[in-house]
Amino acid sequence: MPANEPGPEFPSTWARVTPHKPAVIVDHPEGERTLTYAQLDDRSTRCARLLREAGLRPGGHVAVLMENRTEVFEVAWAAQRSGLYLTMINTHLSADEARYVVADCGAEALVVSDRYPELAGALLEGGPAVRARLVVGGGSPGYEEYGAALEAVAPGPLEDECEGDVMLYSSGTTGRPKGIKRPMSLGPPGSDFRLRDLITSLGFRRDTVYLSPAPLHHAAPIGFTTAVHRLGGTAIVMPRFDAERCLQLIERHRVTEAQFVPTMFFRLLRLPEEVRRRHDLSSLRGVVHAAAPCPIPIKREMLDWWGPIIWEYYSGTEGNGRTCVGPQEWLERPGTVGRPINGRVHILGEDGQELPTGETGTVYFASGRRFEYHNDPVKTAGSHNEHGWSTLGDVGHIDEDGYLYLTDRASHMIISGGVNIYPQETENVLQLHPAVADAAVIGVPDPEMGERVLAVVELTDPAAAGDALARELIEFCRDRLAHYKCPRAVDFTDALPRQDNGKLYKRLLKQAYSS
Repeated sequence: MPANEPGPEFPSTWARVTPHKPAVIVDHPEGERTLTYAQLDDRSTRCARLLREAGLRPGGHVAVLMENRTEVFEVAWAAQRSGLYLTMINTHLSADEARYVVADCGAEALVVSDRYPELAGALLEGGPAVRARLVVGGGSPGYEEYGAALEAVAPGPLEDECEGDVMLYSSGTTGRPKGIKRPMSLGPPGSDFRLRDLITSLGFRRDTVYLSPAPLHHAAPIGFTTAVHRLGGTAIVMPRFDAERCLQLIERHRVTEAQFVPTMFFRLLRLPEEVRRRHDLSSLRGVVHAAAPCPIPIKREMLDWWGPIIWEYYSGTEGNGRTCVGPQEWLERPGTVGRPINGRVHILGEDGQELPTGETGTVYFASGRRFEYHNDPVKTAGSHNEHGWSTLGDVGHIDEDGYLYLTDRASHMIISGGVNIYPQETENVLQLHPAVADAAVIGVPDPEMGERVLAVVELTDPAAAGDALARELIEFCRDRLAHYKCPRAVDFTDALPRQDNGKLYKRLLKQAYSS
């Protein structure tokens, strides 16, 4: 086929084969919003032409600020088919944080939603001189209306279509977020399916109906939904996660695959038994979770409810390596995140030397894809060693069969009295207490021990907060863990600073208790 002819792993293929099949269905209180493959192909090609006419060339950059809506995919595939980097801006950022992302990535085009007029306006204040400014859903000063702009562009793909990529920003849990930039192949459309190994392992295929319950500005939601489009499946997108609505959508659309984070499992399991059993979930073939560690008892409860269909993977936006584990393997080795399906895993000690099987150290991947932290050569260098192996900063060990077990992130480690404490283990225990909705464990300054262990807890019933419950939670931990791992004190909060992708802003908690 010609160099620029889309291959089988690209939406244009399915626009020819199944033009009227839904590529995307966005759940909405006022009625579902559907985008067929024919519409996705037409509107993404028009958007690609619009960006090209504005002066964007392969290697250029488009930034998107939108809630979960069909237009996200039009712009995402426009970037993907014209060799552009796509940056999704977290809609929860402050104006200063959003401006930083736009300036740091060097966006040459902005596509925003009229749902965020103040944030959209702030992006134009002192930012880079962008070539195109488009607003979806209405008018906004300084922006051209997206729909009208698309209609004014001739249909049909660019003559020199080529694969683009995403350049997403880290969560910023330990400081300013950094853009994660991977080398672009610039090959013909369909030639660089980065998630192929993982998607294949999880059983996704052409008849997949995939439920995406999380915001598309995160890596897994935008990555998995567009991967479904490469296969010709249908993505069902929730505007926000609601546990009972999730079950309704699985039944309504006969969902075959879905992805969750552990906090969503907690909320599903807390539904009343009659609600949980009200919905037909028999269409589910495979469910996957990632992004944050899941307490073993919680995952067991989900397996008991949904059956042996729950998979888990460990990876990062960096794409430098992946592990994956199926339900039966996990039941035989509770707590593992699997064996590598991309790259080789090495566990290194503080001296940079490889550790024996079973010993805990920093997790490195070898033979994975290259990446860099945009505009931060020091952070990039610090994530690679002399062998070219790279790390995400996680700590863990490998068993004798090559299965990886994660302990925590190195940056979260508490050093109390010279002893290393990884708070994830304590958090997992606290979250098992029926009064606890969410929990975070951090180290706070202590004149004698250096740091002491503090638990910050969000309750299912805020009225239950008090000294008696704090003592009960400490004893609950001491009955299950070594005492040095348990909190010396418990503080209660209305809401922990947790992202909707399951990750916790521990930096904000530590700052609050550092003075």
